[in-house]
Amino acid sequence: MKIAIIGADGQLGTDLSKVIAKDEQIPLTINDIDITNKEKTFAVLKKHAPDVVINTSAYHQVDKCEEELQPAFAVNTFGVKYLARACREIGSTLVHISTDYVFDGGKDRPYLETDMPNPQSVYAISKLAGEQCVKYVLDKYFIVRSSGLYGEAGCLGKGGGNFVEGMLKRATSQSEIKVVTDEVLAPTYTLDLANKIYELIRTRHYGLYHIVNHGQCSWHEFAVKIFELLGRHITIHKITAKEFITIARRPKYSVLKNEGLARLKMDNLRSWQDALKAYLVEKGYLR
Repeated sequence: MKIAIIGADGQLGTDLSKVIAKDEQIPLTINDIDITNKEKTFAVLKKHAPDVVINTSAYHQVDKCEEELQPAFAVNTFGVKYLARACREIGSTLVHISTDYVFDGGKDRPYLETDMPNPQSVYAISKLAGEQCVKYVLDKYFIVRSSGLYGEAGCLGKGGGNFVEGMLKRATSQSEIKVVTDEVLAPTYTLDLANKIYELIRTRHYGLYHIVNHGQCSWHEFAVKIFELLGRHITIHKITAKEFITIARRPKYSVLKNEGLARLKMDNLRSWQDALKAYLVEKGYLR
C-alpha cells in the first residue's frame, strides 16, 4: 500500500511518518504540494498514484479565520475538494482530518458521529464544508474528527507549538498563569491518533470517525495535570472564556466519543492523562 501524507512535516504528519511503514509512505510537504492549486494537486497525486491520501493540512488559526476568510476556505474547503476530485480520478482513498469545533457545544455529553454539527466560527464552518466536499465527491473516504491535538513536532501553523509547550513556556517567565476553565474537550496526543488512523485505513470500513484519547477535561484541568506530572508548583488561576477575550466563538463543550471505533471493536485508546504522560516522556521532560 502506498500512502501519501500531505503535511508530513507538521504535528500529526510527523507522527504519521513514524508509525507508517517507510516503504509505504510518500511524505509530501508544502514544498511538494499546495492543495489550493487545483492543477498542481492533480499533477502531484497522479505522479505518485497513492492508494491512500492522508490530508493533515489545514488553516487552523481560529481567530485569524474570522478576518481572513479567503485562506481559511481556500485550504479547509476548496483545497479539500480538489484533493477529493483527484482521489476520485486516480482511485485513491482519502483520509481527511477534521475537528471537534464543528459542534456548537450545547450538549452536556460526548458528541457522536451521528450528532448534527452546528459550527459557530468561520474556521468551523470551513472545516465542515470540507467534510461535505469529501462526502459529496467520494465513496472511499475516512473523515476523522479529533480534538486538542498536541505532538512532538508542534503545530507549524501556530509557530511550532501546542498547548503543552505553550504552558511550559509561560511558566518560565510567569509565576502565575491564567487558563480557561469553562471550555471542556478531550485533548489528544497525535502519536495515538496517528496509530489509530494507520490501523483504521486497513479496515476499509469507510465513513466518519471520532478519534480522541479517553476522558475529558477543561483547559485549566489540562494545564494543572501538566505541572502535576512534572512535579512543578505553578499557580494556575481559573478564568472564564468570556474573560479570555477571543475573536472567534468556541464551543463550551466539544468532547467527542469514539462510537464508530467502538462498533469496530477498535476503541482502545488510552486516557488523556496517560497520553499526556507519554508525551512528556517522549519530549524528555519526564523519565
